This record gives sequence, C-alpha cells and structure tokens, in this order.
Amino acid sequence: MTTDTQTIETRPADSTEVAESTRDAQTYSPRADIIETGDNLTLIADMPGVSESDVEITLEKNVLTIRGHVSQPEHEGFKLAYGEYPEGSFERSFALSEGVDRDSIAATVNNGVLRLTLPKSKETAARKIPVNAG
Repeated sequence: MTTDTQTIETRPADSTEVAESTRDAQTYSPRADIIETGDNLTLIADMPGVSESDVEITLEKNVLTIRGHVSQPEHEGFKLAYGEYPEGSFERSFALSEGVDRDSIAATVNNGVLRLTLPKSKETAARKIPVNAG
C-alpha cells in the first residue's frame, strides 16, 4: 500500500503585518463571532462606545483590519467622577481566504456592535449539481 503525502504551506503566526499604533491610549482586541450562511460570512465584533465615524476598516493583502476609537464622553455641565473604561482603541485583524468577494463587503455599526457582511465568491459558493439517469 502506498501513501501519497501533500505539503501544506505554513506561515509563522506573526506573519500578519500590523501597523503600530501611534496613540497614547489603551488598545483593546474586540470579541468577535463569525457566522457562515449559504452565501455569506458575517463577522460581528463588540466595540462598545464606538460610533460609525470612529470606525476604520481596511483590506490589504488578504488581511481585513478593523479599528475603532473610543473617547471619554463629555456631558455639558458635568465632570466625570468615575469611569471604568479609559479612552482607547479597538483593533483586530483577520486573514481572509480567496473565497470572499472583496468588492462586496459591507459594514454597519449599531450601539457599539460592528457587523461585516462578507459575501462568498460565486466560484466558491455551494451549488447543487443535478444528477441525470443513464
């Protein structure tokens, strides 16, 4: 009995290049869920306190990076007496497979929850193959 072996390309864990942060504040890694449906992948990331204008999403060399910045809220006529979350940023990167349609990625933010819809490429989407008799 012969066995065929296949070599799989591996990358070091630190091969994803991430730009260094230049802000003098805490950086958080947001918790995320990834849900797969027939046509899409949906990435849901918790970024409390981040508004739509404070989110930046980039895609470079198959690496999707999400960033968001949280500032201390200022309330007119009030001074913060106690705060559990200091000013800071959220940042996390994900490696994308070739099966994602990069031109159709969509993002929304609602109440500090970032939702990215990553459509699957037509070439990689599951399809039913008919079977004919005879």
